[in-house]
Amino acid sequence: MNDEYEARLADLERRVSILEGTAAGSVQQAPDAAGSVGYGGTVALDGTVRWNIEYDAQAALALDATAVAAVLDALGNPTRLGIVRTLLRGPATATELQEAAGLASSGRLYHHLRTLSAAQVVEQESRNRYRIAPEKVMPLLVLTVAAADVGERL
Repeated sequence: MNDEYEARLADLERRVSILEGTAAGSVQQAPDAAGSVGYGGTVALDGTVRWNIEYDAQAALALDATAVAAVLDALGNPTRLGIVRTLLRGPATATELQEAAGLASSGRLYHHLRTLSAAQVVEQESRNRYRIAPEKVMPLLVLTVAAADVGERL
């Protein structure tokens, strides 16, 4: 099995364990372990989303840099971040997104949507309608808050 699939499988097993409540509070670390990083919360934007994740700090440093950079790059553009913020409030049509983003052409909107879709941030719900998958709401909000924290804007 290749390393990427093993990492994805381990991540899925860890998430299932957390969702089932078996991992909460039961993580035992060796004295030399790097620790863990986690986040969670409950958000009521377009429906209620509850999320809690804890991840080994050393494993976090080993995550696929290309995939992580693709997400960060997609969110690093103010127009795309604005599109994501709009979609975090609920699904929207291309026309609604174009208006919210203040874009003069649909071509520019679709360029940004392709980038966000390629990074698996945004998905097409139906023809001409886009959304943020519920399981991505909390991570995207955390990325926003974390970026503000790193930039000393909190």
